[in-house]
Amino acid sequence: MQQVDELKEKTNEELFAQYQIEKSPEIKQELTMRYVYIVRAIALQMHNLYSSTMQMEDIVNEGVIAIMKGIDRYDPEKDNKFETFISRRIRGMVIDLVRKNNWMPRDYHRQNKSIENARIHLTEVLKHPPTDEEIADYLQMDVKKCQKIQRMGTMVNVLSLDMVMSDNEERQPVQVPSTDIASQPESAFLREEALRTLTDAINSLKEKEKLVISLYYVEELNMSQIAQVMEVSEPRISQIHGTAVHKLKAYMNTHF
Repeated sequence: MQQVDELKEKTNEELFAQYQIEKSPEIKQELTMRYVYIVRAIALQMHNLYSSTMQMEDIVNEGVIAIMKGIDRYDPEKDNKFETFISRRIRGMVIDLVRKNNWMPRDYHRQNKSIENARIHLTEVLKHPPTDEEIADYLQMDVKKCQKIQRMGTMVNVLSLDMVMSDNEERQPVQVPSTDIASQPESAFLREEALRTLTDAINSLKEKEKLVISLYYVEELNMSQIAQVMEVSEPRISQIHGTAVHKLKAYMNTHF
């Protein structure tokens, strides 16, 4: 049996290296406990998405299981930092749970696309971003349902944006692992280029879109808090966020 105190003195990197060799359940438990904070943070961030059907503790419990599975699948030589690796999978897990609990309508994607198309059309016709009421009226849809679909779209977009950088990294040719970063100039260059492109993409956004992206991803405020800062409604913040993420993804796909 591993001594608990001995394991607690080791760094995360040391524990992962040791676990790769020993596959000890004690090491896995210690690693899992060190990363539970990520599950709780994501559970809080995505609370609006699942709150009508699940409790936060349900998400945390499922997230702990996801961490344990992730520890077995994680390869320090090939993958990003474990925090990044597991965060994407936990967010995906939450969305999967929502779908399994039938909270997300089967025709969600069609309805979300209709809302986006309506927003673009009405913006051109009205010469200003349409309100939820105007969109709902145009689509002959209940306003609350319209807002609900947009909130779901916001959380799905969060996951999509998180995957942009990792998707680009996973498409790169496999290289011989090395601890010397300088010996992998291609990888370093591609990452710098990706970050530069993402920066350019953010700079191409409108001022309100940039502010929402900054408050949400950098300052880590939730939609309600951002709405208070910008003195607009929470659904309006969701609209701005969704539009900004769509533009970022399109820019990245085109330029990188």
